[in-house]
Amino acid sequence: MVFDDGVVADGETPEQWKKKKNVCVIGAGMSGLAAARELRREGHAVTVLEQAGDIGGQWLYTDDAGDGDGDTPAASVHSSMYASLRLISPRESMGFTDFPFFPVSGDGRDPRRFPGHREVFLYLNDFCHAFRLLDAVRFNTKVIHVAAMAGDGGERNWAVRSVRVVDGGDGDVEEVFDAVVVATGHYSQPKLPRIKGMESWKRRQLHSHCYRRPEKFRGEVIVVVGAGDSGKDIAIELTGVAKSVHLAATDRDAAMSPAMRKLLAKHTNLHLRPRVEHLGDDGAVVFDGGERVVADTVMYCTGYVYSFPFLDTGDEVAVDEDGSRVGPLFEHVFPPALAPSLSFVGVPKKVPAPWFFEAQGKWIAMVLSGKKSLPSPEKMMIAVEEQYRARAVAGVPVKCTHELGGVEPQKYIEFGEKYCDFPRFEDWKREIIVSALKKRDDDDMETFRDRVDDDSDYVRLCLQNWYSSSPAQDQRLSVDDDDAHPPLAQTAMAALALN
Repeated sequence: MVFDDGVVADGETPEQWKKKKNVCVIGAGMSGLAAARELRREGHAVTVLEQAGDIGGQWLYTDDAGDGDGDTPAASVHSSMYASLRLISPRESMGFTDFPFFPVSGDGRDPRRFPGHREVFLYLNDFCHAFRLLDAVRFNTKVIHVAAMAGDGGERNWAVRSVRVVDGGDGDVEEVFDAVVVATGHYSQPKLPRIKGMESWKRRQLHSHCYRRPEKFRGEVIVVVGAGDSGKDIAIELTGVAKSVHLAATDRDAAMSPAMRKLLAKHTNLHLRPRVEHLGDDGAVVFDGGERVVADTVMYCTGYVYSFPFLDTGDEVAVDEDGSRVGPLFEHVFPPALAPSLSFVGVPKKVPAPWFFEAQGKWIAMVLSGKKSLPSPEKMMIAVEEQYRARAVAGVPVKCTHELGGVEPQKYIEFGEKYCDFPRFEDWKREIIVSALKKRDDDDMETFRDRVDDDSDYVRLCLQNWYSSSPAQDQRLSVDDDDAHPPLAQTAMAALALN
């Protein structure tokens, strides 16, 4: 690999890095599929290793939550989706650049502007069929070890060891690749708070990773720890079955938005509480300031940690003790000492998906083929350290290292354009995302998804263009006749009529 200043990585010649690569992508979720498509477009040979029996990653829903009621331990359940989950961003902002997330008619499809999780899964299936990606995916294959090794010509290769997870497996299989792209997501390993009394509290405790449906909590007193997106969403759902729901926020004043006030007035069994101070032996949950309730269940909606247990790189790239930072990563993608043969897709949070994953995948693919170059390892490391310092000075906590949308939105908007000639994220799409979240926080958390009559004139015009002149008009899904959907352009125009 030749860097910007002419440095050649690991003694490799420029000719070595101009040839097409044999690349392993770990994970067939949204980010892995985006990367695989971009790598193939660049001519690389791609093998996607996926531990589940289907594509989708987080969007592959399972009722088995791994909380003791099913057959699967929580640690081995990848998806954190609950049954009622719907998007908080409108579908128009969520599609691949050349395969928009148009409504599709037919049984089991969800044409709403903010559809449920299954519609995203079906859309990803449509994407796979349209771009013939399934032949690259090896299902039921869990990666257990990834380590660098010297290739025959002195270049860095990667030994990837995997095992089949069905039918007892066939033992470990080791394969050698020119490059590895890690695309395993970051919403699978629960992050638990440190609360006094957690270890000895004898009533039910679970993380939202293990939540699926509200019925089992009927008649209970429930404390939901964490007032983020999932905490508020689940708390609202639980009010329909629980005796009372107590939503504990780190900052109660900040959580008391206009929409929260409306919610508390509507649901008399919902209460906003301050941070949990400790759990008592008598079943009590004591909040800061001395408020207390005796609860049946404590549910932790406290986020997730990054975890790559299969990755063996010494100290070249690692997850910090808190699980919040993966590093060092140049632009959240390349570890300086191991670039470009090791890369990550999908690490950043609060970015438009899958658009951002496409841009990352295209950048990786072009760097691997020699069409784009990276700064030298030293310069990449300096850039990472400067980013850490700048964020610290700005008061951004380490746990937000990989958050872009709420911290550096312009950075994600311009990312693809800057590094791989990928079109920037369109202003109107960002407007409809911001508008939806504003309606949720300032007006009504329960109905904001179903209010589509207050788009600006600019957005309305862009939506008309999106539906009527998208390149996807001329696409047809490459699926068997028995499974075929109506042409995407046809369903798009039908959606316009509905609006």
